[in-house]
Amino acid sequence: MEIERNPTRTVRIGNVEIGAGHPIAVQSMTATHTRNIDATVEQINALHAAGADVIRVAVDSRQDAEALLEIRRQTSANLAVDLQENYRMAEIVAPAVDKIRYNPGHLYHHEREKPWQDKVRYLVDIAGEHNCAMRVGVNCGSVDPEKLAHYDPEDSISPMLESAREHCELLDSLGYHRYCVSLKDSDPEKVIEVNRRFAEQRPDVPLHLGVTEAGLPPDGVIKTRIAFEQLIGRGIGDTIRVSLTVPNPRKIEEIAAGRQILDDIRQGRVRSVVHFDRNSLNIIACPSCSRVENEAFIELAEEVKEMTRYAHDYAITIAVMGCRVNGPGETDDADLGLWCGPSHVNLKRGSESLGAYPYDAILPRLKQELDQLIAAKSDG
Repeated sequence: MEIERNPTRTVRIGNVEIGAGHPIAVQSMTATHTRNIDATVEQINALHAAGADVIRVAVDSRQDAEALLEIRRQTSANLAVDLQENYRMAEIVAPAVDKIRYNPGHLYHHEREKPWQDKVRYLVDIAGEHNCAMRVGVNCGSVDPEKLAHYDPEDSISPMLESAREHCELLDSLGYHRYCVSLKDSDPEKVIEVNRRFAEQRPDVPLHLGVTEAGLPPDGVIKTRIAFEQLIGRGIGDTIRVSLTVPNPRKIEEIAAGRQILDDIRQGRVRSVVHFDRNSLNIIACPSCSRVENEAFIELAEEVKEMTRYAHDYAITIAVMGCRVNGPGETDDADLGLWCGPSHVNLKRGSESLGAYPYDAILPRLKQELDQLIAAKSDG
């Protein structure tokens, strides 16, 4: 079917161009530890061979940053660096990458006394010097606290929009226009709403689409498809990522799923009305990435999915997060949350911490809490 795309500007990322009617690019992210150079190169090259247009690599330390310089020498793929909480890693890795991704909500963690505007100016200078594109990556679970304070706690969309608009305005004022924006949530309906509203306000800015913590396939693919069908069908979206919780050898499934969804939309193989079923159990899980501190997290996510099948007909959300970066904040909105550290799993009920448990002891404890929620809903 013919889709009239939003009239966004063109942004070049290495040898790929997004926006302005260019083909929608498909992205993925490495799940290996970046400092493990051989494993990371192997995964990048596998994703590249599978058709990834851009591959994101996380840098969380100087060791990661120095490893990325060597990784660059061993691959021809278009690389994006995911700056975690230390934005100054940009000056080390910029010569090795084609795009810099920063999260406005994470900028406040490092050098807190410095205004965020100064940090963005620094990133713009680095990006300009090294011919890099940038992505302003706004996530529901890590919005700048100053933005959150201005809105009702039930309104997660407005602070995300304000943050994205504010950063776009600063980048524009600095004369830097080679950027795109992403606004991600684990709820596909919120992804649709926040991106639709942003596209109305800034139709010139290319959008990177994704459902964060979409979880295990096939559910993760279904959630992502819902958001993409509704947005791309409206002409919104210039590059995509399908974020799946899968073991390292299966990361290429993200590329296959993204290509399939895009092809189905082009061919009109979409649902006329798409609604995510909110009257059943919803398990969200972050994609396997280099921030995961124990690969047992992936197996645990599978076990949670299997163990909770008996609760399918209850409107309960369980979040399984694999790291300390997104885990604490992005489990807050779930009824029950697990964020996984190196040796223990932190159990939460909403924003309330219920303690940390060994990996081999967490499932029975989770079941206890789940049964209590089910009993409360049944009594209600």
